[in-house]
Amino acid sequence: MKKIIIVIMAFLFSATGNAQELRARVSVISNRVGSTVNKNVFQTLQTALNDFINNRKWSNDNFKTNEKIDCGFLFNLESTNEQDVYRASLTIQSARPVFNSSYLSPIINYKDNDLTFKYIEFQQLDFSDTRVSGNDPLTANLTAVVAYWIDIILGMDYDSFSPSGGNLYFQKAQNIVNNAPDGSNISGWKPFDGTRNRYWLAENLLNSRYTLFHDAIYNYYRKGLDKMYENEATGRSGILNALNSLNTLNNDNANTMEVPFFFQAKSDELIKIFSKASPSEKAKALDMLQKLDVPSANKYQDQLK
Repeated sequence: MKKIIIVIMAFLFSATGNAQELRARVSVISNRVGSTVNKNVFQTLQTALNDFINNRKWSNDNFKTNEKIDCGFLFNLESTNEQDVYRASLTIQSARPVFNSSYLSPIINYKDNDLTFKYIEFQQLDFSDTRVSGNDPLTANLTAVVAYWIDIILGMDYDSFSPSGGNLYFQKAQNIVNNAPDGSNISGWKPFDGTRNRYWLAENLLNSRYTLFHDAIYNYYRKGLDKMYENEATGRSGILNALNSLNTLNNDNANTMEVPFFFQAKSDELIKIFSKASPSEKAKALDMLQKLDVPSANKYQDQLK
């Protein structure tokens, strides 16, 4: 009987170990850090961040191995005038599998330039939703920013599977914003830090005026991409409806952050989808895409005309 209990417990611990939500790849680039700094520090940091992101439970749900969210975190560091303090850009990417295919659809491809943090080799990476700012703001800022983006990744993924399914995680992201580390070298958390930052993304994602965005994400995936395996025309129609919703949102609420945030990951995918569309559908898609995704307007014009 004792052996049976031990086997069951081992199985349960094994299942728990595989229940994490993310399959993250973390890279730390230190080419712009001065030569006086021992570069081994950044390999240690990369390992610590990989463990922090991949081995921590970020939700109450258990994910099977094939359900884990593919994502990436690329930190590009540079020196500051303060010892052990670094400025960084952080590129965040995540993708979602399309039903009945091996294709991973990109959901997020965003570069956060507002990261300054303190790191001493082998320091523990800690984060608590109830104590976001920790003991030292610059030290805590690293894990606060990472936790924020993980909540955004989870929220966008859940939104793509159920209507407004990501609200819990967007609320967690906003909690981090509201309790974020504060200091003269810390930015990205305040409304006056700019119009495109962590504060405004969380605000937009929870603003009741912008609920069409969540409807569009759900329709884009569940009524669009996930339908294409059985009928491409039906899938394209669902995606066109999602673009219509985003176009309405954009017309009624110019300069929101969430619309360009979404399209930063989407131009190549949308070109492939509508390159096979009928002339009328292609023309409708082209008209909306040039308005919704201005940085890629010429790209759409060249490839969907």
